[in-house]
Amino acid sequence: METIHMGDYDVVVVGAGHAGCEAALAAARMGKRTLMFSINLEAIAMMPCNPAVGGTGKGHLVREIDALGGEMGINIDKAFIQSRMLNMSKGPAVHSLRAQADKQLYHTEMKKTLEKQENLWIRQGEVCDIDIENGEIKGVLTRTGGYYSCKSVVIATGTFLGGKIFIGSSAFASGPNGLAPSLTLSENLRRRGIPLRRFKTGTPARALRDTFHFEEMNVQHGDPEIVPFSFMNDSLEKDQADCWLTYTNEKTHKIIWDNMERSALYGGQIEGVGPRYCPSIETKLERFPDRKRHQLFVEPEGLSTDEMYIQGMSTSLPEDVQEEFYHTIKGLEDIVITRPAYAIEYDCINPLNLKLNLEYKDVHGLFCAGQFNGSSGYEEAAAQGIMAGINAALEVSGKDPFILDRSEAYIGVLIDDLVTKGTNEPYRMMTSRAEYRLVLRQDNADERLTEKSYRIGLASEERYQKYLKKKAAVQAETERLRTTKVPAADANALLEKYGTSPVDGSVSLMELMKRPEISYEALKELDPDRPKLLAHVQTSVEVNVKYEGYIRMQQKRIEKFKRLENRKIPDDIDYNQIDSLRLEARQKLSERRPASLGQASRISGVSPSDVSVLMIFLEKRRRTRA
Repeated sequence: METIHMGDYDVVVVGAGHAGCEAALAAARMGKRTLMFSINLEAIAMMPCNPAVGGTGKGHLVREIDALGGEMGINIDKAFIQSRMLNMSKGPAVHSLRAQADKQLYHTEMKKTLEKQENLWIRQGEVCDIDIENGEIKGVLTRTGGYYSCKSVVIATGTFLGGKIFIGSSAFASGPNGLAPSLTLSENLRRRGIPLRRFKTGTPARALRDTFHFEEMNVQHGDPEIVPFSFMNDSLEKDQADCWLTYTNEKTHKIIWDNMERSALYGGQIEGVGPRYCPSIETKLERFPDRKRHQLFVEPEGLSTDEMYIQGMSTSLPEDVQEEFYHTIKGLEDIVITRPAYAIEYDCINPLNLKLNLEYKDVHGLFCAGQFNGSSGYEEAAAQGIMAGINAALEVSGKDPFILDRSEAYIGVLIDDLVTKGTNEPYRMMTSRAEYRLVLRQDNADERLTEKSYRIGLASEERYQKYLKKKAAVQAETERLRTTKVPAADANALLEKYGTSPVDGSVSLMELMKRPEISYEALKELDPDRPKLLAHVQTSVEVNVKYEGYIRMQQKRIEKFKRLENRKIPDDIDYNQIDSLRLEARQKLSERRPASLGQASRISGVSPSDVSVLMIFLEKRRRTRA
């Protein structure tokens, strides 16, 4: 086949899913000539599984992507059809925004944004090889013989790489939603010394709206007050669509058990490892055999289609079994299925082979993001995508990498978990993974990240000024609450109303609001002339005041954490020469090559005593060299 040189670029992004879109936009917005490939342009920002963005832990990632200057938050604000804030009965650390999307509109709006972005070119084509010489990126080659030279590549292939779909005994090469898979690239990556492994995921059936009996299910409305995902939007108003809740039953379970050997997963056809936290219905029954029912959510795929998505019911059982068991569920007795459920297997790397900037350790300029790194979920993919795009752009410019640690962002937790601890199954973000989650709230993502992004040239001037305005408003109102005093009589009237103990003398509004029973809104009775604040400013003020003591304690823990993170480990260390290290620690440290003592301490098999030995060794080395 003839090879034709088709152009020179700084960054080439392979894949146009949620990771690829964020990577390409970040690199282009940082001034780099960026080319993004998609096997099919209709796959741009596609939602082949659940048509939603956000959720517990994931909503934090979306807010952080937005605070950095990414597009996911802005795009879902354009395309959502229902919005809900989850976990409101719990503390603010775990409040998580989730929005149901019109999946076609989400794709359309993202594609428009990509098409209009300066420095970015999008192209339909299949990248079949990456040109690597002496550990350096040189370019990419497409199936049609086009050669595109570049300095950095971001691989964000999602489930297309080596994609294979399973429905019962039927198995065939395919990407998600029946699109063409990428097959040749897998072979060439292995040939170039990049080992791959197999993971799998799945998606439930879709069925026509008019064939559901919604009156038999529990309706779920959106929140009356819509909270935007993007910090660029102060408020949103929209008529919202409804979702519904229903359950499997013992009859459903019996049909599945009776046909378990016909499942591709349990019949042995699937070799890939599936996600623990989004299992197939077969896995749910096998894992929880005593549970009488499992909840399912019936959600619209969009406003321009009658297809409904049955969340919580992914399976690789054959179509006849699917028809039978879906019809046993309350409200689904007469549904007409338009797309059967399926499992999909795909190739990905072991993320332990990545640096903290998501660069592949053995190939300079090769960055990796999304499901290619062993994660699951649109939000996890987009978070890695924006970081890979940023670092690919910085690499081209010869600048230091941009790394967020575990105390700075959920994105830092996500990447550190992947590249330091690794994963043996598709990784999903959860609030429980973040040690400092009271500091890493979704309401303050802009306070944590926007200035950092502005300094590296990604966050726009408009975004930066909006952040500064919010920061000033939060500080001003916090100080006003601290200094505004209320007479004891007025304060006690309010405290009695809310069932809490009285005070002896005058008290500040801040002291009153520290009480669990007294909200910022409740203080209005004592503070009628207070300034009118935007909702997100009010939220930040209230959380900062109410949890001030806990936040201060967590900040002290972060300071200790930072001391280890800031103790960098030189690349040239030979761990085998440190006699006091245990053999397992030497092996793990030599293999992982941690960047800091902090990262070393989180490697499985490296004990606290090993970290102490390493700390002493580094100090002796520093003194000797000094």
